[in-house]
Amino acid sequence: MRRESGPHVLIIVQNLPVPLDRRVWLECQALRAAGYEVSVICPKGPGDPAYAELDGVHLYKYAPPKQAEGAFGFAWEFAYCWVRTALLSLKVRKRARFAVIQGCNPPDTYWALALPWKLAGVRYVFDHHDLNPEVYRSRFGEPTGLVGKLQLAALKWLERRTFRTADRVISTNTSYQDIAVTRGGVPRQHTTVVRSGPDTTKMRPVYAHESIRRGGEHLVAYLGIMGPQDGVDGVLLAAERIVKTHGRTDFRFALLGFGDCLDDLKRQCAELGLDDYVEFTGRVGPEQIAKYLSAATIGLSPDPRSPLNDVSTMNKTMEYMAYALPVVAYRLTETVVSGGDCAVYVEPGDSDGLADAVVALADDPDRRGELGAAGRRRAEQVLDWRPQAQAYVGVYDSLLEFASRGPFPDGWPREGGEDELTDQWGNRMVDLRDEQALRAFASARMMAPGARPAPARIEGAG
Repeated sequence: MRRESGPHVLIIVQNLPVPLDRRVWLECQALRAAGYEVSVICPKGPGDPAYAELDGVHLYKYAPPKQAEGAFGFAWEFAYCWVRTALLSLKVRKRARFAVIQGCNPPDTYWALALPWKLAGVRYVFDHHDLNPEVYRSRFGEPTGLVGKLQLAALKWLERRTFRTADRVISTNTSYQDIAVTRGGVPRQHTTVVRSGPDTTKMRPVYAHESIRRGGEHLVAYLGIMGPQDGVDGVLLAAERIVKTHGRTDFRFALLGFGDCLDDLKRQCAELGLDDYVEFTGRVGPEQIAKYLSAATIGLSPDPRSPLNDVSTMNKTMEYMAYALPVVAYRLTETVVSGGDCAVYVEPGDSDGLADAVVALADDPDRRGELGAAGRRRAEQVLDWRPQAQAYVGVYDSLLEFASRGPFPDGWPREGGEDELTDQWGNRMVDLRDEQALRAFASARMMAPGARPAPARIEGAG
């Protein structure tokens, strides 16, 4: 029988605030729609309060630590966040009992917080976001010294403890699921793949303003975190080749996001003489993402091949596709799983090849129209969050033997009618029911009617 008030789920996140962490926020919304009570513990973003209730989700936040440097810095960061999270879990418990803790990594330390709660009957679900041993090997290489080997051994031990503590494991793709089974010893029937698919009812192309292109004919976009393993420096090398070797001063580049390497990337941009062509937006919200990815000609997935990247799903690739944005990407195992035949692939690490592929695609509007339209349809039919939400809620329904309403109690959300083609910010959306209109948009990246012309000369944004 269904109950009006479902079990309480506590979700723990360390690496991003919520709702900025899009995957976790979608999970929160799916649980709430299904009838669960949801609380989240995470670090604060700029201007965030210590407590807020947003769309029925209780958000408990702590001041983030200073940026870590070196092994001891990371250890301090993990310890600080663990203690702050543990204290806030008591505060959550004081408000309402919770039946499940969902730990999202990195780091792989929250199993130790789950253990005492398990003694009180609380279950533990591990939402596997990152492979920390692979992160280490991707950043520092295979260790040869004693200290490095001990650090890697410690990460593997923490990962094993996480898997063994978990009552259920949620994997972001089949590669991660195989690691949970083979390396973690988790019974396959206790694992479920829940991809971080885009919500294509909300992530849809709009007719953006031409000024976003900052005077260029073509805008190349990168969206995502800017860490050592993300290959954003390769975007700048590709931009240098496009502008200086190909002589294409009609290109502009928008790098959307933030991360440990942002300041270094800005310095590199200035040293390469690209400040007039490259814009660093910093942290962006949903409206800015919609406008930039709708105005862009091409989206880049420049992640280099590494033990981590090759088996990780890159959200940006799927998000580009949701906006009917043609993709140029390095050929990585899981990137090809996401992109299928809807992207142009280049061998990993070949920044010259990446640049050449961008120029060739920019000069071929018919190919852009074909790839962009096919990518949008793949996002809708294969990658969309809706079936993922059903699988996700199913984990909790099965674990807790709770007959929930499901994540879409009123049926799957549908695209609006002809009179509902304006998004919440007033942007005119592309009519996705019209295949010719979609293909035309993907080809030409048409701007909003009556948009103001871009300035003749742009200022450096590096």
